[in-house]
Amino acid sequence: MPVTADRERTFLSACAALGLARRDDVYWAGRATLTASPADVEPYDRVFTGWFGGRPMHAVSQHEVARSTTVQAALEESAPGDGKDGGSEDVVRAAASTEEVLRHRDVAGLSPADRAALRRQFATLRPRPPTRPARRHVPAHHGTVDGRATARLHLRHLGEPARIRYRRRGRRARKVVLLVDVSGSMSAYADALLRLAHVMVQAAPRTTEVFTVGTRLTHVTRALRERDPDRALLAAGEAVPDWSGGTRLGESVGVFLRRFGRRGMARGAVVVIFSDGWERERPELLGEQVRRLRTLAHRVVWVNPHRGKTGYLPVQAGIVACLPHVDAFVAGHSLAAFEEVLDVVAGAQRPGGP
Repeated sequence: MPVTADRERTFLSACAALGLARRDDVYWAGRATLTASPADVEPYDRVFTGWFGGRPMHAVSQHEVARSTTVQAALEESAPGDGKDGGSEDVVRAAASTEEVLRHRDVAGLSPADRAALRRQFATLRPRPPTRPARRHVPAHHGTVDGRATARLHLRHLGEPARIRYRRRGRRARKVVLLVDVSGSMSAYADALLRLAHVMVQAAPRTTEVFTVGTRLTHVTRALRERDPDRALLAAGEAVPDWSGGTRLGESVGVFLRRFGRRGMARGAVVVIFSDGWERERPELLGEQVRRLRTLAHRVVWVNPHRGKTGYLPVQAGIVACLPHVDAFVAGHSLAAFEEVLDVVAGAQRPGGP
């Protein structure tokens, strides 16, 4: 069962409100807060009974409810004059797009079938790598007058007046660095985030670098350059030794700065940190490392999966320490949120801050 950190906190709050005197209260508190779909009920009942003992709770939880039969009219448009719609041309159409609904659902609560469908939708993402001004100039229809090109054109016309040539600074791809948190609190989102990283690497393999952070820093760019996404994630999983482990964000960001950042990888780059901000070590250390990172990078974007949930407040100590040094604080819990992340990275949206 994908149990996230916010579900754990809600479960503990429910138990504190109901008390621990009655076994049934604890059961229903957990079932209401820890399960995300009907498919989670059976494993939850099995784990609850195995841990607390006593009678099997699934006997309590399963109630046969009489289902009423609802007769619905066909939604196909009737042919004119066939008498099915009384000759009226006003036909009500209802079409619920499963793919559109799936785009906005939290990836942590998806069933295995929905996760498989979501993986196929990652192919619809279209990253646009960010750009920066180049040193060389290129011809343009307007801008700065290109004196040399204009003079050469005049000479070809034997001194007769000719069209004035213009030039502008060219554009080059800007580096993008992704730091993906794969600790235990992010395990429900790690697979989807690495698939997003794979899409970005495929779009700009020369200017995109990917690292996983947890208890250590792991460089997984080479694994994600594999064209097939399933093989790429399998290779990345084999390279990451601390998957679903502890969290040492501050130390991992510091290692990145010492080994890669100051050598040029982070200079002028768009650095994206995917994490919920749960820091096991001192949060002040994480805030200081992000501040140092901000002095090198062009922009620092923090993607928090819980950001898009109703009622979320950035109260985690790690988030509070980092927000003053972050240019954009965005959600990252669904496919629609991933599209927003790509827009922020490309520079299409420039939030003024967290």
